[in-house]
Amino acid sequence: MPTRLAVAVPTQLPAERLFQVLTDWPRHPEWMFLTTARVVAGDGHGVGSELAAFTGFGRLGFVDTMVITRWEPPTAVAVRHTGLLVRGTGMFRIAGGRLFWAEELSLPLGSLVRPLARAFMRWSLLRLVRLAASHP
Repeated sequence: MPTRLAVAVPTQLPAERLFQVLTDWPRHPEWMFLTTARVVAGDGHGVGSELAAFTGFGRLGFVDTMVITRWEPPTAVAVRHTGLLVRGTGMFRIAGGRLFWAEELSLPLGSLVRPLARAFMRWSLLRLVRLAASHP
């Protein structure tokens, strides 16, 4: 059974600015908890582009491969997780003064990690908003 996760944080920043920082994949370590991301196919800015994100400490962690399935600047980007460990869908959306992040994933021990995952997602979104507000 898929694990559903969703968080939202308030923001007064322009959607264009949030989307710009959100989709600057090499900047993910600046706001996403223990994660680096890179483009592996395409330009990273459109449907069909492929990404790889590593989450962990040093060499201990996992790679999450993704394909962008929705690209609607400046309000939405969605991915399909295609890795061995993480499978499912994810979406970021900017609307109504809020930044949303939702995932529907097949995860090992999904129900056990849900509270911790949601906390890290919320923390990461708050960092993204702060980063977008403070850096060009």
